[in-house]
Amino acid sequence: MNKVAIQGIKGSYHYQVASNYFGDSSKIIEYFSFDELINSVVHNICDYGVLAIENSIAGSIIPNYSLVDNSDLQIVGEYYINIDHQLLALNGKKMDDIEVISSHPMALLQCKDFLKKHPKIIIIEAKDTANVAKEIKNSNIENMAAIASLEASKLYDLGVIKKNIQNNKNNETRFVIVSKTKVSSQIKCDKASLKLVLSHKTGSLAKILNILSKHELNLTKIQSLPIAEITWKYSFFIDTTFENLDDLKKALKKIEKFADSVKVLGIYEKKCYDN
Repeated sequence: MNKVAIQGIKGSYHYQVASNYFGDSSKIIEYFSFDELINSVVHNICDYGVLAIENSIAGSIIPNYSLVDNSDLQIVGEYYINIDHQLLALNGKKMDDIEVISSHPMALLQCKDFLKKHPKIIIIEAKDTANVAKEIKNSNIENMAAIASLEASKLYDLGVIKKNIQNNKNNETRFVIVSKTKVSSQIKCDKASLKLVLSHKTGSLAKILNILSKHELNLTKIQSLPIAEITWKYSFFIDTTFENLDDLKKALKKIEKFADSVKVLGIYEKKCYDN
């Protein structure tokens, strides 16, 4: 049975992804930070880790790009789910009873339009959406609401004060699956995640993008991060899809000529969606 590390507890979105992706063939291990999650895989406590990497509303979760890169773990899969945030409180409570709303910072950001309508309510950041719901129930906190999933409301017996309070109803989060072991060669892979460090020469990035295009690779994501040790120099995290693995290999050989460094973060099967 695989051990799978997640950030959060039962009822969190990470828990939902881990359960759907791995099914009954896994034991889910809960951690309160992404650093702990990654370290558990690095030190062989867990076989896999599930972590959110970007959201369709809030954008990239920048620190998690660095975590994956610095850990030298491999991205072996990805999973997309639609995020529907609910405002949860003790049963019987109404909006007028709420003085504090607490949730994970990303959830708060994804619900900022709703929160702006209630300027007198105190907003508190927390480490996990579901854990706030659990604390409200266990400690019988009458003036607090959590922003969390519908599943969390069922697990911790809370009422839903407001449904689907996210800014955009098409609120999708992409999660990546990481491991110390690469994807088996028997699995048909059609997506790659890369990290490139480019020189300051004019047109360096344009040349890389041109190579991808010539080898029929589709660029699906590009994210720049500053390199702390070198002022005004950036690394680029790129996701690209392909139909033929040989096309990717040929492109990588050419890219190496124009990049200061090229690192393959993972080659895997693209887009597993929540039904």
